[in-house]
Amino acid sequence: MYRVLLVEDDSQIREVVGDYFKRRDKITLDLAEDGNAGLSKVLNENYDLILLDIMMPGLDGFELCKIIRKRSDIPVVFLTGKVREEDILYGYELGADDYIVKPFSIAVLYSKLLALLERATTEPLPRKIIESGQIVLDPVRFEVTVSGEVIDLPPKEYQILKYMMEHPGVAITRKVLLAAAWGDDPFITERVIDNRVKNLRKKLRKEGSRIKTLIGVGYRFD
Repeated sequence: MYRVLLVEDDSQIREVVGDYFKRRDKITLDLAEDGNAGLSKVLNENYDLILLDIMMPGLDGFELCKIIRKRSDIPVVFLTGKVREEDILYGYELGADDYIVKPFSIAVLYSKLLALLERATTEPLPRKIIESGQIVLDPVRFEVTVSGEVIDLPPKEYQILKYMMEHPGVAITRKVLLAAAWGDDPFITERVIDNRVKNLRKKLRKEGSRIKTLIGVGYRFD
């Protein structure tokens, strides 16, 4: 049984989603009425996925996502009416794994979350540690170190770096990196890759310069 936390200030949405999930047998849903209550639950409970509204009084979804990402790589999905591209890009830059836009089908919401959870727990773990320069990527521990220091990477940035390190010296298009990190999600644009690569370079410090931009093509990891 998976545990999911829904942080949503709309009581009607909490009630409707909560009632639907109670009738299903694979996900247990916990509820929080705002960002502060959600933070308290995140700090004191263990969840397999966090479903976050963005516009909430007090601590909003973006700020709560920042806090979560400093502590964990747990999947975070935004449940929101904000559909502007800049908002979506900002969410992915913070480390969100997906967006679900209001209004939505509760059945589709449940199925999508279940697919994310099952994929995260059933994919076989590769055993080979990948080393390149001062970067060491351990697929079993889901951990990246630079010069022996562990760096925190959201799941999507981890997947992008992993694919690059598995294909050193090869020109990789943004489309390929999108497929490696997001699969066939039609709502993710190539601009998301540029933002994630920018973040990666910062976090890798001097080693980040090994990610080369190929104008009109994509990237290459040297």
